[in-house]
Order: sequence, then structure tokens, then C-alpha cells
Amino acid sequence: MNNQAQQLVSELEALFQTKANPSKAPAMEAYLRNQFRSFGINSPDRCEIIRSLRPAFKKQPPAIAAQFALICWEHPMREMQYAGMDLYSAFAENPDANIIATCETLITHKSWWDTVDYIAPNIVGNWLKKYPADIRPVTDRWMDSGHLWLQRSCLLFQLKHKDKLDFELLRSFITRLNTHPDFFIRKAIGWSLRSYARQNPEGVKQFVASTALSNLSRREALKHLADN
Repeated sequence: MNNQAQQLVSELEALFQTKANPSKAPAMEAYLRNQFRSFGINSPDRCEIIRSLRPAFKKQPPAIAAQFALICWEHPMREMQYAGMDLYSAFAENPDANIIATCETLITHKSWWDTVDYIAPNIVGNWLKKYPADIRPVTDRWMDSGHLWLQRSCLLFQLKHKDKLDFELLRSFITRLNTHPDFFIRKAIGWSLRSYARQNPEGVKQFVASTALSNLSRREALKHLADN
């Protein structure tokens, strides 16, 4: 374990302790189906603390940043995972950072929508947008893994790519996962289409009309389109 990374984690934890509210923790834990413990920190307080650390954190070497995120992932309190991924996102376009390997660990451990849905578009998506040659090797491996959260990440990593989104690639993922029974895959299919519909509404409509999507995926995809 890197001592410098551990020191950063300890400083973060100490700041979170100053805003901890045990009376609010049960409701926050229940919201995530009691899978994770919580300090009970309000979102504005948590974000303020993270924001205050970001300038110094961005000066860290990528290896320290990755180790920091991984140590945060070992912490029992969910706010530590939020801080780990938020601060690590500062390295999302750093060519020296081992972004994909680190994110794969974060996505596949303590997995739930609250972390995966941040990591996929904000870290993985930013990296792959800057280094498109890595898209196929990464997503082929993740799709082949059969891991629900890696597959959901394939559906969501382009959420912020807007008109640069590779619709053919997205369609291939959806076609492959279309019969997946899990709610989180079906929801992500609809979400990814709904997001891209802002750029290409007719293309999304045509794809939905020609594809046997689940009711959930179809409803989500067409939510903001007229005459659906």
C-alpha cells in the first residue's frame, strides 16, 4: 500500500468525519438497499469537501491517484467511494494513467448503479473519447465478460459523447443484450437511446421501431420523443 495515497485517504476521511451525521445514515443506507454503510453526509457538504481537495489531488502522479481510488474502495463508508471516483476522474484523459484497469476494478467491486453510472461516462467515457483505438479492445472484453456492470458500462460510456457517439457500436451492444433479463441492463439500453435521441431522434425512432426491445427499454428510449 502506498503511504502517500493512504495519507490522502486519511485526510479525506478526517474531513468527512467533521460532517458525519449518524441520524441521517440509516435513510441513506436504505436508499442503497443497505448494501453499504454511510457517514450520513449531505450531498452539498460532501461535494464541498471533494471540491476543496481537487486542486491538490490533480498534482498527484497518476499511480498515486489510482492507488487512492482503490484504497477508497476498500473503505466501508460509501461516501469514500464517491470521493475516490470523483477525484480520480481528474485523470480521465491523462495518457500516463492506467485508467481502464483501475476503472475495471472499481466497476466490478462494490458494484451498484450509484458508482458505475458515474465511472462509465465520466472516467471511462472521457478516456475512450480521447483514445478511440482502445474502444473496441475494451468493450469487446467487457461485453464478453458476462459481468452485468461491465456490460452496463459499455451501454453508458458514450452518454456524454453527443454527436460523436458511435451509434453503430451502441446498436451492436443493444442487439447483443436485448434479451438480457436484468433491470439494470434494460434500463441502460433505454437510457442510452434516450440520451442519443437528442442528437439523432429519427435514428433512434427507427432503431426502436425495428428492434424487439423490452417494454422498459422502449419506454425509456422514447420518453422525450413526440409521437412515439
